[in-house]
Amino acid sequence: MRRPMLPLPARPLIVWLALLLGLAAACGAAQARTLEVHAAQSFTADPGAPAADGDSPAGTLVTLPDEWARSRPGMAGPLWYRVEFSTPDELDREDLMALYIGHVCSNLDVYLNGQLVHSGGRMVEPVANNCNHPQLVSLPAALLRGETNVLDIKVAGYPLEEVGSRQRAGALSALSIGPQSELATRYSRMTALQVWAPQSVSATLALMGGFMFVLGFINRRESHLAYFGALSVGWALIDARLWLRNVPLTTLGHSGAEFLLCALLGFIAWAAVQFLLRYARVRYRLADVGLPVQCALLALSLMAAGPARLNLMANLWYAVLALEVAAAAVWHLHHQRAQRAVWLMASVLAAVALAGLIEFASQWTGERPLPAHIAQLVVPVIFVLVGLRLVQQHGRALNAAEQDKALLEQRVREATAEIERNFRQLAELRVEQVTERERKRIAADLHDDLGAKLLTIVHTSDSERISTLAREALEEMRLSVRGLTGRPVRLADALGDWRAEVVSRLAQAGIDGDWEAPEDLPQTLSARAYVQTTRILREATSNIIKHSGASHCSVIAGISDGDFQLTVQDNGDGISPETDGRLDRGHGLASMKNRAKQLQGQCLVESGPGYGTVIRLTVPLDRATLGS
Repeated sequence: MRRPMLPLPARPLIVWLALLLGLAAACGAAQARTLEVHAAQSFTADPGAPAADGDSPAGTLVTLPDEWARSRPGMAGPLWYRVEFSTPDELDREDLMALYIGHVCSNLDVYLNGQLVHSGGRMVEPVANNCNHPQLVSLPAALLRGETNVLDIKVAGYPLEEVGSRQRAGALSALSIGPQSELATRYSRMTALQVWAPQSVSATLALMGGFMFVLGFINRRESHLAYFGALSVGWALIDARLWLRNVPLTTLGHSGAEFLLCALLGFIAWAAVQFLLRYARVRYRLADVGLPVQCALLALSLMAAGPARLNLMANLWYAVLALEVAAAAVWHLHHQRAQRAVWLMASVLAAVALAGLIEFASQWTGERPLPAHIAQLVVPVIFVLVGLRLVQQHGRALNAAEQDKALLEQRVREATAEIERNFRQLAELRVEQVTERERKRIAADLHDDLGAKLLTIVHTSDSERISTLAREALEEMRLSVRGLTGRPVRLADALGDWRAEVVSRLAQAGIDGDWEAPEDLPQTLSARAYVQTTRILREATSNIIKHSGASHCSVIAGISDGDFQLTVQDNGDGISPETDGRLDRGHGLASMKNRAKQLQGQCLVESGPGYGTVIRLTVPLDRATLGS
C-alpha cells in the first residue's frame, strides 16, 4: 500500500519544524543544569523568624509568576517567598551559582540559607523601582549546602489599586537557578531589551523632541513640529522610570510619582491629537480649548479618586484617551486620503495601534512575553523615525522656501525694473507730448505772426534787396515751421520740392542745372531729416552761385544699401590751396557737416583748383525716417 505523499508546500514547513525542534533540543541540553522554579511558599512575615507563640509562620503555596492582584488582592507587602533547592550533580564545584529573576516589582532582598546576598535598593517608602530591571544574584559557594538550600526572597511592592499600570503592581516572576555563566547571557539579553535599548531610544527621543519643539515654536506655521516635539518629550518622561529607580524627591512619594505618570498621559494625548490635526493643516477651536481642559479634569479626577482608586480612574482615562487618539488618527487618514504618502502615515499609525493592543493585552493578562517587550520598544522607535522624517520634510520645505524666496526676489527686481522702464517711457512720452504741443504753438506763432509780417514786407517794400531778403527769410521760416510741426514727408515729394528750388535758383543765377533722381520712392523722411537735408542742399547751392564761378551744376539723388545719397557737382574754380586750410570755416561747409552728423550721416567735400567741387551727402534711411 502506497503512503500518501505530502503536498509540496508542506515540505518546507516540515523542514522548518525539524530545525526548530533541533534548536529547542540544543537549548534544553544547554540548560540541563539550570533549575526553573515555578512554585514557592509565600509568607507575610519573615519565615526564618519564630512567631510569638514559638511556632514558625504558616506559608501558602503559590505558583510563579505570582501577581499579588490575583493571588492576594489588596496586598501592600512586603511578602516573603521561600524556595528550597539542591545543587545539581552535574555542576562543577568551580562553577559559580546564580539566581535569575526576570521580573520583580517593585524591589527585593535575597537571602541564601539565612544570609543576605543581594539587595535591590530601598525597601521602605518610597520603594525602589525595579519593575523593568531583571535581577541576577550571585549565590556564594561558601553559603551553599550539599543537599538542601533555602532561598528566601523578600519582595516590597504596591497593590494594583495604587498604581497606574498593572506592570507596576506587586509581583514576582518564575525563578531560574543555575551556573552564572549560563544565566548571565539571558540576563544581558533581557537587560538590553528592557533597559538599555529603551533608555537609548528615550534619550534620543528627548533630544530630538526638544529640538523639534523649539523649531515648531519659532516657526508658528509649522506648529505640528512643536506638538510632535512635546509628544516625544512626554513619552521620554514616561520612560524616565528606567533611569530613576528611586524617586528623586522622597517627599513626593510613591503616590505622587504615580499621579504624575498618569497625569502625563493626558498631556501626551493632547500633543498626539493636535499633531495629527495640525499635520493635516487643520485647526479646530474645540480641540484648542477642550484638550487643555481635559488635562486639568484628568488631574483633578485622579486627585479626587485618591491613591486607593488610582488604577480604576487611570484605566477609565486610558480608554478615553486611546479613543481620542484613534479618532484623530482615523480623521487624519480620511482627510489626507488624496495624498500620495498617506500609506506611509497609515503604516505608522497601524504599527502604533498594534503595539498598543499588545500592551493592552499584556496589561489585562499580566503576562510579559517577548512580543510585549518588543511592542513597548516599537512605539518610541517609530516616534524617532517619524521625527527624523518630519525634520527631513521641514528641511526640504525650508530649502524650497529659500528657492522660492530667491525666485520671488528676482521677479520683484524684474518687475521693479519694468516699472521703472515704463515710468521712464511715460515720462519721456509726457515730455515728448509737451514738447510737441510747444512746437506746434511756436510754429503757429511763427506762421501767424512773423510769417504775416514777412509776407507784408515782400509785397510792400520798394527795395528789391529788402524784398528778396524778406522772401528768403519767409522761406526759411516756413522750413522751420515744417520742422516744428513734426509731420513726416514722402521722399518723392521732398525730391520734387528740392528739384524745383535748386533748378530755379541756378537758372536765376545763369547756371545750367541737371537733376537726376528716381521717381515714386515709397520711403518717408522725418520732419527733422527733411529740414536738415533742405538746409544742406540750400547751402551747397548758395556756395555754387556765390563762390564757384561755375557754368554747370548737376545733382544726383538715389538710394543705395539703405542710405539716401545726394551728390552735388559743379565745374567751377574749385577751392584753392590757400582756402583749403579754412575749409570748415568758410562757405558754410562746417554747418553742412554738422547737420549731416545730427542725422547720423556724413557730408564729404572734394575739390581742387580747375576741377570744380563735389559734395556727397549720405543719410541712413533708418535714422531719417524716425520722428523728429
